[in-house]
Amino acid sequence: MTQEKWSQLRQRLLKTVGQNNYTTWIEPLEFDELEGGVAVFHVPTNFMGNYVSQNFADLILHEFTLSGEPVQRLSFKVAANSPVRPARAPERAEEPFVELTDLNEAADTATSAVSTPASNTTGQNTMGSLQAAPLDPRFTFDSFVVGKPNELAHAAARRVGEGGPVTFNPLVLYGGVGLGKTHLMHAIAWELTARNPDLNVLYLSAEQFMYRFVQALRERRMMDFKHLFRSVDVLMVDDVQFIAGKGSTQEEFFHTFNALVDQNKQIIISADRAPGEIKDLEDRVKSRLQCGLVVDLHPTDYELRLGILQTKVKQYGTTYPGLQIADGVLEFLAHRISTNVRVLEGALTRLFAFASLVGREIDMELTQDCLADVLRASERKITVEEIQRKVSDYYNIRMSDIIGPKRLRSFARPRQVAMYLSKRLTSRSLPEIGRRFGGRDHTTVMHGVKRIEELKQTDGQIAEDVEMLRRALEA
Repeated sequence: MTQEKWSQLRQRLLKTVGQNNYTTWIEPLEFDELEGGVAVFHVPTNFMGNYVSQNFADLILHEFTLSGEPVQRLSFKVAANSPVRPARAPERAEEPFVELTDLNEAADTATSAVSTPASNTTGQNTMGSLQAAPLDPRFTFDSFVVGKPNELAHAAARRVGEGGPVTFNPLVLYGGVGLGKTHLMHAIAWELTARNPDLNVLYLSAEQFMYRFVQALRERRMMDFKHLFRSVDVLMVDDVQFIAGKGSTQEEFFHTFNALVDQNKQIIISADRAPGEIKDLEDRVKSRLQCGLVVDLHPTDYELRLGILQTKVKQYGTTYPGLQIADGVLEFLAHRISTNVRVLEGALTRLFAFASLVGREIDMELTQDCLADVLRASERKITVEEIQRKVSDYYNIRMSDIIGPKRLRSFARPRQVAMYLSKRLTSRSLPEIGRRFGGRDHTTVMHGVKRIEELKQTDGQIAEDVEMLRRALEA
């Protein structure tokens, strides 16, 4: 097997795998020798040899067969002439073994990891040759509507945004979709750079972190990667749950985290759930994330949703001058669209655009016509029976004990919690709720609701129980 013959074989592979795959995976292969039915290649890194072996070996063997070469298997060696071992990490620190899940994910997201519409790219930060994610100019502290569900997260973000030493590192913000995590992350970055333009602030998603990590491995520039990420003053990583299950990326993230904390550099992280609840996240990473301040952005309540809508209406005043909105419309939307702020804001945007096009006032009729699909999707009704089952399971008692006459505190308190949730989460009247709790009088339900309202202010455990149950029921 000559080099000329291998060159001809590569040209056939180019036609089969396409230019991108050829340039990335086939062209770097250096044919060494053919001995005993084994074709030996030199590769730049271990992970490249692993990837080619997993994804292109059969195709290469087929081309060898067509060329009349008696090749039975392929072998890949790095510069140190040590064979690729898929089951082991290489000893060279700057070229760690990368699982195929890391590599495949990075390949899937390579084209989109750092792209953002041009309208949202002001305030873009760069660090050496590493481009950070663009910051959205709309996401500032001034535009963030504060309410009880997010006041702690907002206060913590504000404190970090002021700069200077803080008593918690990292700051971890977690919560469901559309609750304001990314808004607060961007707001922190804006505030830090406004107060100190020389501060080296890097904001990016966990997806981008992984892509940059794999890219650095591929280009044999791990020392540059380490230097760039460990020389920042503030590192902000959004949606950290993305790296769960990706071992090599988690390892590099862990070492980057430790290096920055050792230098007293601030780290801010966001996730869709608490670190301890992220499946396939390594224990050492969970432990590191939990050593700072972990703050939950709770689902919005009615008052907060109404406040968000009122703020957006003021902003739309300049875009849609003279457009009127009838009384009761915002209250209706805040009540009906309760799970996702993005959906809520999107509904209002659609409403204003539609009303402007047809030249009508935004009244209830237009609202229901324009947002019929959104309102239908938000229509899931919680029943009293569902609440009773969920509370019974939560407190590990029988549903018959919730409904029955027993007055033991171990049954009475869960019963009052179920009554409180039934009043807050359903449209049932007090007498109707009482009938579903073993035919109790409406005054008994009223007393139970009032008692839980009082306990929520003084008993942290009750407040947590009620919030957990409410979130589970509204999920």
